[in-house]
Amino acid sequence: MRIAVIGLGGVGGYIAASFVKAGLDVIGFGRGEHLKTIQRDGIKIIEDNDCWSAKLDARELENLDGFFEGYFDVVLFCVKSYDLKNSYEHIKSHLNEKTIMLSFSNGVSNGDTLRELSNSVVLDGCMYILSHIEESGVIRKKGKVFAAIFGGDEKATQTLSEIFEKANLRYKTPRDIKTAIWKKYIFISAFATATSYYDKSIGYVYEHHRDEVETLLNEISEFAQTQGIEIKDEVQKALQTASKVPYDSSTSMHLDFQNNKRVELESLSGYVKTPLMQKMYKALKQRV
Repeated sequence: MRIAVIGLGGVGGYIAASFVKAGLDVIGFGRGEHLKTIQRDGIKIIEDNDCWSAKLDARELENLDGFFEGYFDVVLFCVKSYDLKNSYEHIKSHLNEKTIMLSFSNGVSNGDTLRELSNSVVLDGCMYILSHIEESGVIRKKGKVFAAIFGGDEKATQTLSEIFEKANLRYKTPRDIKTAIWKKYIFISAFATATSYYDKSIGYVYEHHRDEVETLLNEISEFAQTQGIEIKDEVQKALQTASKVPYDSSTSMHLDFQNNKRVELESLSGYVKTPLMQKMYKALKQRV
Protein backbone atom coordinates (compact mmCIF):
# COMPACT_ATOMS: atom_id res chain seq x y z
CA MET A 1 0.00 0.00 0.00
CA ARG A 2 1.44 3.36 -1.05
CA ILE A 3 0.78 6.29 1.28
CA ALA A 4 1.45 9.98 0.72
CA VAL A 5 1.63 12.47 3.59
CA ILE A 6 1.53 16.02 2.24
CA GLY A 7 2.98 18.53 4.67
CA LEU A 8 5.70 17.56 7.13
CA GLY A 9 4.99 20.03 9.92
CA GLY A 10 3.86 19.18 13.42
CA VAL A 11 1.00 16.97 12.25
CA GLY A 12 2.26 15.47 9.00
CA GLY A 13 5.85 15.06 10.15
CA TYR A 14 4.79 13.13 13.22
CA ILE A 15 2.37 10.90 11.30
CA ALA A 16 4.82 10.20 8.46
CA ALA A 17 7.64 9.33 10.87
CA SER A 18 5.32 7.02 12.83
CA PHE A 19 4.26 5.28 9.61
CA VAL A 20 7.90 4.73 8.62
CA LYS A 21 8.66 3.40 12.09
CA ALA A 22 5.85 0.87 11.62
CA GLY A 23 7.28 -0.29 8.28
CA LEU A 24 4.63 1.30 6.08
CA ASP A 25 5.40 2.44 2.53
CA VAL A 26 5.12 6.22 2.81
CA ILE A 27 6.40 9.26 0.92
CA GLY A 28 6.36 12.60 2.73
CA PHE A 29 6.15 15.92 0.92
CA GLY A 30 7.61 19.09 2.38
CA ARG A 31 9.53 22.22 1.47
CA GLY A 32 12.45 24.46 2.36
CA GLU A 33 15.28 23.78 4.78
CA HIS A 34 13.05 21.46 6.81
CA LEU A 35 12.73 19.16 3.79
CA LYS A 36 16.43 19.35 2.96
CA THR A 37 17.36 18.33 6.50
CA ILE A 38 14.92 15.41 6.44
CA GLN A 39 16.31 14.25 3.11
CA ARG A 40 19.85 14.37 4.48
CA ASP A 41 19.44 13.23 8.10
CA GLY A 42 15.95 11.74 8.39
CA ILE A 43 13.19 13.17 10.56
CA LYS A 44 13.68 13.44 14.31
CA ILE A 45 10.78 13.21 16.77
CA ILE A 46 10.99 14.48 20.35
CA GLU A 47 8.17 13.30 22.61
CA ASP A 48 8.61 14.66 26.15
CA ASN A 49 11.61 12.63 27.36
CA ASP A 50 11.66 10.26 24.40
CA CYS A 51 13.56 10.91 21.18
CA TRP A 52 13.66 8.84 18.00
CA SER A 53 14.38 9.22 14.29
CA ALA A 54 13.11 7.77 11.02
CA LYS A 55 14.63 7.72 7.54
CA LEU A 56 11.70 9.14 5.58
CA ASP A 57 11.46 9.23 1.79
CA ALA A 58 10.79 12.96 1.56
CA ARG A 59 10.35 15.04 -1.60
CA GLU A 60 9.07 18.32 -2.95
CA LEU A 61 5.51 17.96 -4.13
CA GLU A 62 6.22 20.12 -7.16
CA ASN A 63 8.81 17.57 -8.35
CA LEU A 64 6.65 14.49 -7.94
CA ASP A 65 6.36 13.68 -11.64
CA GLY A 66 9.35 11.74 -12.91
CA PHE A 67 10.16 10.35 -9.47
CA PHE A 68 7.05 8.25 -8.97
CA GLU A 69 4.91 6.11 -11.23
CA GLY A 70 1.46 4.74 -10.52
CA TYR A 71 -1.11 5.76 -7.94
CA PHE A 72 -1.23 6.33 -4.22
CA ASP A 73 -3.65 4.21 -2.19
CA VAL A 74 -3.94 6.77 0.60
CA VAL A 75 -3.21 10.51 0.64
CA LEU A 76 -3.24 12.49 3.89
CA PHE A 77 -3.25 16.27 3.51
CA CYS A 78 -1.54 17.80 6.56
CA VAL A 79 -1.20 21.31 5.15
CA LYS A 80 -2.81 24.63 6.05
CA SER A 81 -6.34 24.92 4.67
CA TYR A 82 -5.27 27.57 2.16
CA ASP A 83 -2.76 25.11 0.64
CA LEU A 84 -5.24 22.27 0.20
CA LYS A 85 -6.31 22.94 -3.40
CA ASN A 86 -2.79 23.66 -4.59
CA SER A 87 -1.48 20.47 -2.95
CA TYR A 88 -4.20 18.46 -4.62
CA GLU A 89 -3.33 19.90 -8.04
CA HIS A 90 0.27 18.71 -7.68
CA ILE A 91 -0.63 15.15 -6.76
CA LYS A 92 -3.83 14.56 -8.73
CA SER A 93 -2.04 12.76 -11.60
CA HIS A 94 -1.14 10.02 -9.10
CA LEU A 95 -4.69 9.48 -7.82
CA ASN A 96 -7.45 7.28 -9.14
CA GLU A 97 -11.03 6.50 -8.16
CA LYS A 98 -9.85 4.03 -5.50
CA THR A 99 -7.44 6.42 -3.76
CA ILE A 100 -8.50 7.36 -0.22
CA MET A 101 -8.03 11.04 0.57
CA LEU A 102 -8.31 12.74 3.95
CA SER A 103 -7.49 16.29 5.04
CA PHE A 104 -6.41 17.07 8.59
CA SER A 105 -6.40 20.82 7.79
CA ASN A 106 -8.29 23.18 10.10
CA GLY A 107 -11.86 23.85 9.10
CA VAL A 108 -15.08 21.94 8.51
CA SER A 109 -15.34 22.02 4.71
CA ASN A 110 -12.08 20.39 3.59
CA GLY A 111 -13.73 17.10 2.71
CA ASP A 112 -16.30 18.94 0.61
CA THR A 113 -13.49 20.81 -1.16
CA LEU A 114 -11.75 17.56 -2.07
CA ARG A 115 -14.99 15.98 -3.25
CA GLU A 116 -15.56 18.92 -5.58
CA LEU A 117 -12.10 18.43 -7.05
CA SER A 118 -11.89 14.66 -7.36
CA ASN A 119 -13.73 11.39 -7.92
CA SER A 120 -11.47 9.60 -5.42
CA VAL A 121 -12.83 8.32 -2.10
CA VAL A 122 -12.85 11.22 0.38
CA LEU A 123 -13.12 10.87 4.16
CA ASP A 124 -13.79 13.69 6.60
CA GLY A 125 -11.59 14.16 9.63
CA CYS A 126 -9.69 16.27 12.11
CA MET A 127 -6.65 15.89 14.33
CA TYR A 128 -5.92 16.44 18.01
CA ILE A 129 -2.19 16.86 18.67
CA LEU A 130 0.19 19.36 20.26
CA SER A 131 3.25 19.45 18.03
CA HIS A 132 5.37 21.81 15.97
CA ILE A 133 8.60 22.10 14.00
CA GLU A 134 11.24 22.88 16.62
CA GLU A 135 14.01 23.29 14.06
CA SER A 136 14.70 21.97 10.57
CA GLY A 137 14.17 18.22 10.54
CA VAL A 138 12.88 18.11 14.13
CA ILE A 139 9.28 17.71 15.31
CA ARG A 140 8.47 18.25 18.97
CA LYS A 141 5.27 16.63 20.26
CA LYS A 142 4.06 17.80 23.67
CA GLY A 143 2.22 15.56 26.09
CA LYS A 144 0.06 12.54 25.39
CA VAL A 145 -2.54 14.30 23.27
CA PHE A 146 -3.06 12.48 19.97
CA ALA A 147 -6.22 11.39 18.21
CA ALA A 148 -6.91 11.09 14.51
CA ILE A 149 -10.65 11.45 13.97
CA PHE A 150 -12.07 10.30 10.64
CA GLY A 151 -15.04 8.68 8.99
CA GLY A 152 -17.39 8.51 6.04
CA ASP A 153 -17.09 5.68 3.53
CA GLU A 154 -17.15 2.49 5.60
CA LYS A 155 -14.60 0.49 3.60
CA ALA A 156 -12.15 3.40 3.36
CA THR A 157 -12.55 4.11 7.08
CA GLN A 158 -11.66 0.49 7.85
CA THR A 159 -8.58 0.65 5.60
CA LEU A 160 -7.32 3.81 7.26
CA SER A 161 -8.07 2.40 10.71
CA GLU A 162 -5.81 -0.56 9.97
CA ILE A 163 -3.00 1.81 8.95
CA PHE A 164 -3.23 3.83 12.16
CA GLU A 165 -3.55 0.61 14.14
CA LYS A 166 -0.34 -0.74 12.61
CA ALA A 167 1.43 2.54 13.39
CA ASN A 168 0.16 2.36 16.99
CA LEU A 169 -1.47 5.78 16.64
CA ARG A 170 -4.70 6.51 18.48
CA TYR A 171 -7.72 7.07 16.26
CA LYS A 172 -11.51 7.34 16.49
CA THR A 173 -14.13 6.66 13.85
CA PRO A 174 -17.33 8.31 15.14
CA ARG A 175 -20.57 7.44 13.39
CA ASP A 176 -21.37 11.15 13.02
CA ILE A 177 -18.07 12.47 11.69
CA LYS A 178 -19.48 15.88 10.73
CA THR A 179 -20.50 16.65 14.31
CA ALA A 180 -17.13 15.41 15.59
CA ILE A 181 -15.33 17.87 13.30
CA TRP A 182 -17.54 20.77 14.40
CA LYS A 183 -16.84 19.94 18.06
CA LYS A 184 -13.18 20.70 17.45
CA TYR A 185 -13.91 23.60 15.12
CA ILE A 186 -16.05 25.58 17.56
CA PHE A 187 -13.10 26.02 19.94
CA ILE A 188 -10.37 26.76 17.43
CA SER A 189 -12.56 29.06 15.33
CA ALA A 190 -13.68 31.18 18.29
CA PHE A 191 -10.30 31.40 19.99
CA ALA A 192 -8.23 31.75 16.82
CA THR A 193 -10.44 34.69 15.88
CA ALA A 194 -10.49 36.28 19.35
CA THR A 195 -6.77 35.89 20.11
CA SER A 196 -5.91 37.32 16.69
CA TYR A 197 -8.43 40.17 16.94
CA TYR A 198 -7.23 41.28 20.37
CA ASP A 199 -3.62 40.18 19.80
CA LYS A 200 -3.64 38.46 23.17
CA SER A 201 -3.32 34.95 24.62
CA ILE A 202 -6.19 32.53 25.23
CA GLY A 203 -5.95 33.22 28.96
CA TYR A 204 -6.15 36.97 28.41
CA VAL A 205 -9.17 36.93 26.10
CA TYR A 206 -10.94 34.47 28.42
CA GLU A 207 -10.31 36.74 31.40
CA HIS A 208 -10.93 40.13 29.78
CA HIS A 209 -13.25 39.37 26.83
CA ARG A 210 -15.21 36.38 28.05
CA ASP A 211 -18.58 37.79 26.95
CA GLU A 212 -17.39 38.34 23.39
CA VAL A 213 -15.85 34.88 23.25
CA GLU A 214 -19.06 33.33 24.52
CA THR A 215 -20.97 35.27 21.86
CA LEU A 216 -18.62 33.90 19.20
CA LEU A 217 -19.12 30.36 20.49
CA ASN A 218 -22.90 30.76 20.49
CA GLU A 219 -22.80 32.18 16.96
CA ILE A 220 -20.75 29.22 15.72
CA SER A 221 -23.15 26.81 17.43
CA GLU A 222 -26.14 28.53 15.80
CA PHE A 223 -24.41 28.60 12.41
CA ALA A 224 -23.68 24.87 12.70
CA GLN A 225 -27.34 24.26 13.51
CA THR A 226 -28.33 25.77 10.16
CA GLN A 227 -26.30 22.94 8.61
CA GLY A 228 -27.95 20.27 10.72
CA ILE A 229 -25.18 20.07 13.32
CA GLU A 230 -26.08 20.27 17.02
CA ILE A 231 -23.15 21.42 19.19
CA LYS A 232 -24.83 23.74 21.70
CA ASP A 233 -23.34 21.79 24.62
CA GLU A 234 -19.85 22.56 23.31
CA VAL A 235 -20.16 26.28 24.15
CA GLN A 236 -19.65 25.83 27.89
CA LYS A 237 -17.16 23.00 27.33
CA ALA A 238 -15.03 25.31 25.18
CA LEU A 239 -15.09 27.99 27.89
CA GLN A 240 -14.07 25.43 30.51
CA THR A 241 -11.20 24.26 28.31
CA ALA A 242 -10.01 27.84 27.85
CA SER A 243 -10.06 28.41 31.60
CA LYS A 244 -7.71 25.46 32.13
CA VAL A 245 -5.03 25.99 29.45
CA PRO A 246 -1.83 27.83 30.44
CA TYR A 247 -2.59 31.58 30.52
CA ASP A 248 0.00 32.42 27.85
CA SER A 249 -1.21 29.74 25.40
CA SER A 250 -2.32 31.08 22.06
CA THR A 251 -3.55 29.80 18.72
CA SER A 252 -1.67 29.01 15.54
CA MET A 253 -3.52 31.71 13.62
CA HIS A 254 -2.63 34.34 16.22
CA LEU A 255 1.02 33.27 16.09
CA ASP A 256 0.96 33.41 12.29
CA PHE A 257 -0.36 36.97 12.48
CA GLN A 258 2.42 37.90 14.90
CA ASN A 259 5.06 36.33 12.66
CA ASN A 260 3.68 37.89 9.47
CA LYS A 261 2.90 34.48 7.98
CA ARG A 262 -0.04 33.53 5.82
CA VAL A 263 -3.09 32.85 8.00
CA GLU A 264 -6.07 30.48 7.83
CA LEU A 265 -8.48 33.40 8.12
CA GLU A 266 -11.04 32.20 5.58
CA SER A 267 -11.51 28.73 7.06
CA LEU A 268 -11.42 29.77 10.73
CA SER A 269 -13.20 33.15 10.67
CA GLY A 270 -14.63 33.96 7.26
CA TYR A 271 -16.57 30.70 6.97
CA VAL A 272 -18.95 31.57 9.81
CA LYS A 273 -21.46 34.14 8.54
CA THR A 274 -22.65 35.69 11.81
CA PRO A 275 -22.57 39.30 13.14
CA LEU A 276 -19.70 39.37 15.64
CA MET A 277 -17.62 36.82 13.75
CA GLN A 278 -17.95 38.82 10.54
CA LYS A 279 -17.06 42.05 12.36
CA MET A 280 -13.83 40.48 13.64
CA TYR A 281 -13.16 38.74 10.33
CA LYS A 282 -13.39 42.01 8.38
CA ALA A 283 -11.09 43.76 10.86
CA LEU A 284 -8.55 40.93 10.65
CA LYS A 285 -8.75 40.88 6.87
CA GLN A 286 -7.40 44.43 6.91
CA ARG A 287 -4.24 43.13 8.61
CA VAL A 288 -3.52 40.41 6.06
